Amino acid sequence: MTKTIYTNGRIYTLDADHPVVEAVVVENGKFVDIGSHDEMILQWGRNGTNVVDLQGKMATPGLIDSHLHLSGIAAFFLELDLTGVRSKQEMLDKIKARAATVPADKWLVGIGWDENLFTDGTFPTIDELDHVAPHCPVYLKRVCHHAYLVNSKALEACSYHPGIEVPSGGSIELDPVTKKPTGLLLESASDLITRCMPARTYNEMKQALEQAMQLAVKRGLTSVHTNDPLFLGGLDRTLSMYEELINQGPNNLRCNLLIDYPFLQQLKEREMYAGYGNDKLQIGAIKIFADGAMGRRTALLSEPYHDAPGQYGDAMHDQDALLQIVKGARDLAMPIAVHTIGDKALENVLDILDQVPTVAYRDRLIHVSLLREDLIKRLATPSRIADIQPRFVVSDFPWVEERVGEARGAYLYAWKSLLKAGVLCAGGSDAPIEPVDPLLGLHAAVTRRAPGETHAGWYPDEKLTMLEAVQAFTIGGAYATNEEHLKGTITRGKYADMTVYTNDLFAMENPDQLLETEIAMTIIGGEVQPF
Repeated sequence: MTKTIYTNGRIYTLDADHPVVEAVVVENGKFVDIGSHDEMILQWGRNGTNVVDLQGKMATPGLIDSHLHLSGIAAFFLELDLTGVRSKQEMLDKIKARAATVPADKWLVGIGWDENLFTDGTFPTIDELDHVAPHCPVYLKRVCHHAYLVNSKALEACSYHPGIEVPSGGSIELDPVTKKPTGLLLESASDLITRCMPARTYNEMKQALEQAMQLAVKRGLTSVHTNDPLFLGGLDRTLSMYEELINQGPNNLRCNLLIDYPFLQQLKEREMYAGYGNDKLQIGAIKIFADGAMGRRTALLSEPYHDAPGQYGDAMHDQDALLQIVKGARDLAMPIAVHTIGDKALENVLDILDQVPTVAYRDRLIHVSLLREDLIKRLATPSRIADIQPRFVVSDFPWVEERVGEARGAYLYAWKSLLKAGVLCAGGSDAPIEPVDPLLGLHAAVTRRAPGETHAGWYPDEKLTMLEAVQAFTIGGAYATNEEHLKGTITRGKYADMTVYTNDLFAMENPDQLLETEIAMTIIGGEVQPF
């Protein structure tokens, strides 16, 4: 393979032995040398070596998103996008316009609504949805994917009746007077709808998944850890799509697949395990949900919600059931990756991890949105890693503080406290819940405020430095999959993955300059990826 020298840049390696270099040499997809421009050209710049001029731009190790859903991003290429809608009326107008194009025998599916952004009250009622879409079933996923809205046609299509059995961990909201559904479904109650919906065709989903991969690369990501089987129609269908798009196709985005726990037996039958695969496509941890989300108060707290005394949230599984799931993963020597928003959910999972042996791969605690001092200490072990999503601060404040109260607010998204305690942290987006844009994640990590806001940040003591933030999205992502010997820093022998920026992140006087920064190149395995 032809050698390539990337030179004339300000390349931050995140390797303490050589923190900043001007040039790197790539061969067979890996870094073979790093140093000054003159040294690299002298040693390697002959015999047809390809030279790429970075024109003074900044580069870092390739950015890694430690937790997202490529299938969810793909949905935005297929469904009605309600992201950023600012009022109930605007939402209804968009639904009405889309409904005009949907035949009676087809479903209208939307994604991304967030009533916390609305200026005119709460989300639409079932009657309002029936009014704007009277002829077709409507299914609308909230931005968090823990709450859903449906119209009457959707309930009819799924044979809803007052005595219907709701899946464990879910609920259907009923009007307190009429006892009829309001149209709001929480958590696993959505299964009643999705099991009745016609599946997207294989090619539809595969094409949209490829678009999602291309978008991730355009945003500077070289690796992602993605959770998809429940959204793509099962384990085999998911593996088939990824195999065709990556190993048999032109897509180079490195994908680590989190596998939902219902597919444990299938993994066993296929003799697959954590790390199974190659440098571009691997099986990762077993994904489990321990609780819900703060928005609809389904995240499991150890004390009642401040704005709803008596409500603690919901556990997705009782402790015995959760223990059996974790033991099932351990029987395959696999790590777990558990959604834990509330402090009690995290406590429950840690209690179980203390009962089972560790494995070769690290267990992942995803989100850890609300913490306590004792829980932070329990996370500080080499066998555990916290998957944090800095952009949650932008979406969740100030209303999330109302949920837990000021006393507990200091433990919301307490990233600095995690790092100070020695907790390994990996940075991600949870896209499509948040934008698949690591620059926005970095901005949230270092400012703890939304773009355009000028205050000091929500609980500013928990801000990360720019270096800490970049490390979370590079080195941290490598640790999450036990690949720190292969990626995360620009070091001889590691994968030649780099992200190149139009501005120098470490030279910024104002972190808002991140909002003016663009990705100039995404380099995977030494090759510049097409945008």
